[in-house]
Amino acid sequence: MERKDAINLLKKYNKEEFHIRHALTVESVMRYFSKEKGYDEEFWGEVGLLHDIDFEQYPDEHCKKAPELLREINASEDMVHAICSHGYGVCSDIKPEHEMEKILFAVDELTGIIWAAAKMRPSKSTKDMELSSLKKKFKDKKFAAGCSRDIIKKGAEQLGWELDTLLDKTLQAMKECEDEIEENLKKEI
Repeated sequence: MERKDAINLLKKYNKEEFHIRHALTVESVMRYFSKEKGYDEEFWGEVGLLHDIDFEQYPDEHCKKAPELLREINASEDMVHAICSHGYGVCSDIKPEHEMEKILFAVDELTGIIWAAAKMRPSKSTKDMELSSLKKKFKDKKFAAGCSRDIIKKGAEQLGWELDTLLDKTLQAMKECEDEIEENLKKEI
């Protein structure tokens, strides 16, 4: 699959800037982790880009409608499994098995908290955010309340990482990818 096919599918089912930004963010974070781990950057990125393909238009069928939509671009069974597994325990009974799936499960909600924290900063950026600031926001259950801390903690456990390790690695990924995300967002909206 080519990235343009994934982008076209994303934009077919997602119109809100928030959802497109989230997709581009998770795509970049997944590419970051794939490079760190030595895996296929394109595949990890495409999974990140399309992980919420059905959420905007079909929120009550999240992770259930995705396989049908992904067939439009002949997505592989591995991709469909990975995308559906990120909703494990909430809207899917497909468990994350592979390292990539576990990372997606862990970072999906966390990227939301990090962006929300960045918006509160004078710089509106992740680039000058410290782990201690992120940890403070993470502990405040009222902050970015829609982002499940329990899922993030469970994701860290599935990876065998300390929570601080997950927070730090994901923050570093977003710092490194922020300019790319902004460039891609300008192109896609």
